[in-house]
Amino acid sequence: MDKETANYIINYFSNLMTDDEKLALKYHMYTYKTEDNPKMRKLMVEKGWISEQPEIQNFLKDGYDDFELKTALRIITVSADKVFFNNCPKCKRLARTPYARQCRHCGHAWHELTAAQFKIKSAFQLTNREFFLLGQITKGEIIEGQFIDLTMVGLNKKSKIETIEFALKRQSGKVWEDIALGTNDLTEQEKDYLKRIGTFETPIDILKERWDGSY
Repeated sequence: MDKETANYIINYFSNLMTDDEKLALKYHMYTYKTEDNPKMRKLMVEKGWISEQPEIQNFLKDGYDDFELKTALRIITVSADKVFFNNCPKCKRLARTPYARQCRHCGHAWHELTAAQFKIKSAFQLTNREFFLLGQITKGEIIEGQFIDLTMVGLNKKSKIETIEFALKRQSGKVWEDIALGTNDLTEQEKDYLKRIGTFETPIDILKERWDGSY
């Protein structure tokens, strides 16, 4: 695995890191930021913002690049199905982020795959029905048969929209209509994850086809 790929995994799929790996990453970040300010560093340790436990420092004994590579390799080994490699359809090289629609290497763009954008407010399961993502369309038009790109919320999944329903909401005297996108192809673990997230401020993409970034 090259440094670019390892950095991509750590930057955009850090939710797959273990608690100790996250502490080691935080230790590295704050050590770098406070190397010229020992008082600030001492304060951060006292408040528990960074850990100086030997087992945490041991992750970085061979340097940050080695830590990043080993962590990325472990993530790919145990959670390959949760990592989405956003490769350019033309040159096949890795895009800058999982959400990019233009290649930084060859300049090719694939914006046409995105039909709309949707802001998630909540998620719920109806008995004997689809699993629903409730929210609002921020751009474009959504129709049944398109795909919900869940990469941005940390899932390597593009779920087919089986049904679209409407929910009338009332709060503080205001009335508005939210849209509920129903899908059937999420696991119970993925459903629980989306329920825990709740509102997600950044709109996610709705795709015309289930593109996996590998062709």
